[in-house]
Amino acid sequence: MGQDQTKQQIEKGLQLYQSNQTEKALQVWMKVLEKSSDLVGRFRVLGCLVTAHSEMGRYKEMLKFAVVQIDTARELEDADFLLESYLNLARSNEKLCEFHKTISYCKTCLGLPGTRAGAQLGGQVSLSMGNAFLGLSVFQKALESFEKALRYAHNNDDAMLECRVCCSLGSFYAQVKDYEKALFFPCKAAELVSDYGKGWSLKYRAMSQYHMAVAYRLLGHLGSAMECCEESMKIALQHGDRPLQALCLLCFADIHRSRGDLELSQLKLHCLSEGIYRSKGLQRELRAHVVRFHECVEETELYCGLCGESIGERNSRLQALPCSHIFHLRCLQNNGTRSCPNCRRSSMKPGFV
Repeated sequence: MGQDQTKQQIEKGLQLYQSNQTEKALQVWMKVLEKSSDLVGRFRVLGCLVTAHSEMGRYKEMLKFAVVQIDTARELEDADFLLESYLNLARSNEKLCEFHKTISYCKTCLGLPGTRAGAQLGGQVSLSMGNAFLGLSVFQKALESFEKALRYAHNNDDAMLECRVCCSLGSFYAQVKDYEKALFFPCKAAELVSDYGKGWSLKYRAMSQYHMAVAYRLLGHLGSAMECCEESMKIALQHGDRPLQALCLLCFADIHRSRGDLELSQLKLHCLSEGIYRSKGLQRELRAHVVRFHECVEETELYCGLCGESIGERNSRLQALPCSHIFHLRCLQNNGTRSCPNCRRSSMKPGFV
């Protein structure tokens, strides 16, 4: 496969990826990797594979392709390609929580002499280093790195980088318990998405909404937290972003825990997990969550005593009776009885249903 055909196939893969046909895109890119003799094209397709596996949560595969990309960059003997590949290696280790390795590779990036990409990627290197320091709870160095990344973003008018840094700063301030700033920075990221993000991936909106949800929960604004988390989860499900799906599931559970809805938090977790595993065709995991979901329903008595369907599994109008038993409104209307179908208490007032 020559240079022109390699470019065409990389572009074809990108179009498939952007239309959420991820597996087909991966097949196209892997075919390029197997058959292309163009080193520059191989380098580019390896970058695509690194990004795709990062967004799918396949971090070991991400690392594998990052290592191959470094070898390709060395064959090309190009400092810019080497910088980009070391950055991908740093990001891969960051995702795997190998924070000391991340910092080491970031320092290697910053030490590479005379790269044209330095101004463009320097901010991303500082951001990755800041995330690693935050993972190690080295807060002062984390903040210094984030501020450096923010300066890169402002100096180069890079709104996309600024958005990512603001989300990381939101996480930083959440950890040091300055919840007002933990909300301010993700809100700033959401503004950037709104103002400049017309051509951006929806993942930037999802990321800002998730960090806003975390901050709202910590501030006790649970309604706003739920709205932001639902929006983030919706986008994550559309784009197959499994790491963000996992974060949203945890955030949902934290919101319900803050409300005192411990049983509901388990229900929400199992119900959403069921949807994710069903879409991925993972039958064993799906069965486990379906069983656990119905166990939770039984334990909390969240089912209609007339039709037997789970309450909360789908959107439907409900009616709570004076005896506190809950039914589907349509079931009570069709039943026509004047007493509770569960406890038979005659506490239903005329016209109550």
